[in-house]
Amino acid sequence: MPCTTFLAGKNATYNGSTMMARNEDSSSGSFDPKKFMVVNPADQPRHYKSVLSKFEIDLPDNPMRYTAMPNAIPKEGIWGEAGVNEMNVAMSETETITSNVRVLGADPLVKDGIGEEDMLTLVLPYIKSAREGVERLGDIITKYGTYEMNGIGFQDENEIWWFESIGGHHFIAKRVPDDEYVVMPNQQGIDSFDFTDAFGDQEENICSDDMIEFIVENDLDLMIPEDGGAHELAAETDFDVRICLGSHDDSDHVYNTPRAWAMERFLNPNTFIWEGPDADYTPESDDIPWSMEPERKVTVEDVKYVLSLHYQGTKFDPYGKYGDKSERGKYRPIGINRNNFVALTEIRSGYPSEIKAVEWIAEGSNVFNAFVPFYANVTKTPLYLANTNENVTTENFYWANRIIAALADKSWSMCNSHIERYQNKVHAEGHHMLNVSDRRFADGDIGDVHAFLEKCNDDVAAMVKTETDDLLSKVLYEASMDMKNAFSRSDA
Repeated sequence: MPCTTFLAGKNATYNGSTMMARNEDSSSGSFDPKKFMVVNPADQPRHYKSVLSKFEIDLPDNPMRYTAMPNAIPKEGIWGEAGVNEMNVAMSETETITSNVRVLGADPLVKDGIGEEDMLTLVLPYIKSAREGVERLGDIITKYGTYEMNGIGFQDENEIWWFESIGGHHFIAKRVPDDEYVVMPNQQGIDSFDFTDAFGDQEENICSDDMIEFIVENDLDLMIPEDGGAHELAAETDFDVRICLGSHDDSDHVYNTPRAWAMERFLNPNTFIWEGPDADYTPESDDIPWSMEPERKVTVEDVKYVLSLHYQGTKFDPYGKYGDKSERGKYRPIGINRNNFVALTEIRSGYPSEIKAVEWIAEGSNVFNAFVPFYANVTKTPLYLANTNENVTTENFYWANRIIAALADKSWSMCNSHIERYQNKVHAEGHHMLNVSDRRFADGDIGDVHAFLEKCNDDVAAMVKTETDDLLSKVLYEASMDMKNAFSRSDA
């Protein structure tokens, strides 16, 4: 199962923005080239038909413009994955998650329902807030069902909501606390749920209308009442979702929980003991919190770092050189060879609506790539990110980074410093160019807004192409010098 998600409320971030980020990873043994594009209203389908499940639906005739990161080779459908619409509402889909056999036995998955291929296209062009995203997707899943378990993020300037499908036709959703961040590997993640709120004011919790009946009628409630009496879900403010509706497989301890442990260990190093015999949480703990208040404000670079983690600084790092070799590569890393891209949508509080939404994008394996910022309020995207197809070429951000990763991985000790310098330089220049463009917009007299922002994005793309080409030349040199058939007369 692919993907890792990170969410941060507006009071937990360095500039008061809401942040939503997710790696899209391809399935094991495959790679999915991606492109960054804009879907203008004229290009949005009015009748939609999926490729994988043959699901069909008529769509409203008033779609908004939105950005997307679809598959460059659409043989399995669109897979829009991440984007922002013209109301500065963002969506990230999907984090493949898990459930348990009792849930799936009570509400089986629907072969001809919707899936990750479809969701962005069906929802993002029609919502004006994060909460509306939960409501629209919830209505669609309730009516048509889904063929897979997924977690989906919705974001606006003030709120982030995390949506999890439960079986074929049910869902729960929870608002990310403003002063906390959320980590999500590939398993059912929400740890506690407030049914009194979900069936009351819905300030922070929303679920299917029949969720309580579904749980009760199918004996899914595994919680033991403190007083030994009957457990009334309608009065439950701290329902243990993971225990009752989640998975408890041995594979979670290799594939999922270590990723949550690594992210929270980085952002809250002093809050808990993370290693040793007295650890509060280990890589295999089932109760790692879904959300936490960070020890300091979260930055864009923090998000990129945690979504690129390969357990550096621990004995589990596959690139490690010291310590117990048997522990290296023990757990599934976040920065993995089959990362397709990572996108961070930053909805910036206090900025004019025209420049409020910024998408930070990196493509290829996250250990080796760098974030670059692009304004979302555009009608087209830079060619360097939009021209991806099946042909491998350095004239494209995705393929250039894929080549760099394959070369640098084999010569890690010699290439690591080049990668780090590249990432630092691109991130710094990205921030600088964004700051300059923001000030130019504030000064006024920019002419057509879309044309101005598209030119800003083109300049950023030109910058990152120059730096990526330079990195490729360095990595190619190091990898060439490390070839096994190398020989010189001084070797004789």
